[in-house]
Amino acid sequence: MSQPASAGTRVSKYDWLIASAQATDPVVTIVAHPCSESALRGAIGARQAGLITPVLVGPAAKIHAIAAEHDIDLADTEIVDAAHSHDAASTAIALVREGRGELLMKGSLPTDELMRAVMASATGLRTARRISHVFVMDVPGHADTLFITDAGINIFPDLDAKRDIVQNAIDLYRAISTGEPRVAILSAIETVTTKIPSTIDAAALCKMADRGQITGGVLDGPLAFDTAIDAEAAVIKGIRSPVAGRAQILVVPDLEAGNMLAKNLTFLSKADAAGIVLGARVPIILTSRADSVRARLASSAAAALYAGALRRADPSTRV
Repeated sequence: MSQPASAGTRVSKYDWLIASAQATDPVVTIVAHPCSESALRGAIGARQAGLITPVLVGPAAKIHAIAAEHDIDLADTEIVDAAHSHDAASTAIALVREGRGELLMKGSLPTDELMRAVMASATGLRTARRISHVFVMDVPGHADTLFITDAGINIFPDLDAKRDIVQNAIDLYRAISTGEPRVAILSAIETVTTKIPSTIDAAALCKMADRGQITGGVLDGPLAFDTAIDAEAAVIKGIRSPVAGRAQILVVPDLEAGNMLAKNLTFLSKADAAGIVLGARVPIILTSRADSVRARLASSAAAALYAGALRRADPSTRV
């Protein structure tokens, strides 16, 4: 999952991801409250790129007005009228539950508003799997695409939640790439100590993988960030494992650590960050107003490929 760059040119690691999704049929996507230029343009841009077929849910008059003001083509786009953002969220989720779409996309409503509706026990999209967020990051100067989890949903996950967080990220990786991903369970140090509880969780997660409670990836931890992604740092510290220095999935101890790590990479290293939520009935595309066009397309592409993997596992889910 790495790409060489020609001299003087930055090649987006998202190119292969978008191209892979474009080689499949567009996925019907329910878009909740696309009532800003960036949200509406993101959904229509993904349609124009051949990634999704959007169904827009929100105040129809407002959506048409935004499209007219910003010259966004809504031709052949289905719009389901909803009075306001709360109504749009509940209507969008109801459409997913009815089998009208294989993806859910956040529009311009707040993330917590959408996720409250998703998490509702009776009317939401919960499954037996813990819902978690994965950033798929293109970091300039780093050979591999980095998956960072969980930096968006679970604030202080316990061990059981971390098991699902790890499994969700592995499943996403395998849906959009090949082979077993190398998974680093991050902490501040590489040794296990009761003084840092995340080191104990890391060791337990690795043993869970040994016992088949986590499948599909190669785990190691605890690993500090430097020894997880830098081979020289791993050698200097004497860490020998198939993951150290070559990690592709970075599992953070809690949301605060993950959020700071992802934003450091975004604002200091100028990384792009595509975002997707997993563990619900359908993948959920989360975008931000600050996202680049390429990151928005990558979020849609990753979700579309994951939806395809779910469909292959259960063909009855096809829309």
